[in-house]
Amino acid sequence: MTFDCIVVGAGPAGASAAYHLAKRGRSVILLEKQALPRYKPCAGGVSPEVAQWFDFDFSPAIACKVENLRYTWKLGDPIEARLETMEPMWMVQRDVFDHFLVQQAQAQGVELRDNTTATGIEFKGDRWHVNTANGMIEARYLIAADGAAGSMRHWLGFKQVKQRMGTILESSTAGNQPTLAKFEFGMVKNGYISSFPKGDRCSIAGATFRGNEPSDLRATMTDYAKQTGINPADCQHFIQSICLWDGNQKLHTQNALLAGEAACMVDPLIAEGVRPAMFTGVKAAEAIDQALFGNLGALENYTQVVNGRWGEEMLWAQRIAGAFYRFPGLAYKKGIKRPRATAAFGQILCGQLRYSDIASTAMSRLTAGLIPSMG
Repeated sequence: MTFDCIVVGAGPAGASAAYHLAKRGRSVILLEKQALPRYKPCAGGVSPEVAQWFDFDFSPAIACKVENLRYTWKLGDPIEARLETMEPMWMVQRDVFDHFLVQQAQAQGVELRDNTTATGIEFKGDRWHVNTANGMIEARYLIAADGAAGSMRHWLGFKQVKQRMGTILESSTAGNQPTLAKFEFGMVKNGYISSFPKGDRCSIAGATFRGNEPSDLRATMTDYAKQTGINPADCQHFIQSICLWDGNQKLHTQNALLAGEAACMVDPLIAEGVRPAMFTGVKAAEAIDQALFGNLGALENYTQVVNGRWGEEMLWAQRIAGAFYRFPGLAYKKGIKRPRATAAFGQILCGQLRYSDIASTAMSRLTAGLIPSMG
């Protein structure tokens, strides 16, 4: 059987693409190298904006919702605030969330082959051939959504991109403040630590956004866990690859698209990845559906849509990140501690505000050597 589309990778990007293609009546096979459900190292914060792109209720996949934030500078000088948004920020366990998305895709007719690794690809005639240990699969189109460390990007001929490393401590308990999202600045140079509750778990995530990778990040995060009431002995430690958005890029090639982290869909200021991944999945499905209808420019248009909608926003995020992580102490005092900063930050996280909406204020403060107030 020749499918309309093969989607490689069953994360938020791949599952979203598969769902929307199948919803349009297309035949889709979804490949995932691990058996589902599978754990994915992730802080677990998801913008509720993603709900508008789907016609089903995400409630079964949400561990909890968070309305309260707490910022600290080297575990001191705390700032607490309540999100003033229509919908609180979602906290999810990625094994549950990703599998839920896949199940919605299956309900639309998507064929899932998990525990199946793609071992090579070749374009023959008018279709892609994807080799696996269980045989070859054919489809007219291909979506590469196998993550930052996947092989598809390279196999499709796209240039390799710099990968940064993120560290996750996954605790078996939610800690002593189960409904509070925490952001710690100052302990990690050129980055930050977050601590998000996820029902009966808590994820502590650390990453850097500029300069060399720190050699002591795990030790720093272990120290943070101890000082915030979480026993490191109760935690699992994970290392993950992160590909930050680093400027507009080509995301299409012969009958194929990049989506999700394979397309560097990670915010260079706060490392948000799930929402932009799902956005690319939705748009990739739209593009391939149009291509199957005979629109010869559909895949190129996908690149333009993602670069236009996502790339422009991330350009502002990069500029803000450059100032923030260069002068973090000053940024904390003059930016985060401003009363309206959290309100605007929450609106950005929840999809009610864009980086471009705060650009004029942000840049005026950047020229003064300060972090923007985000409002």
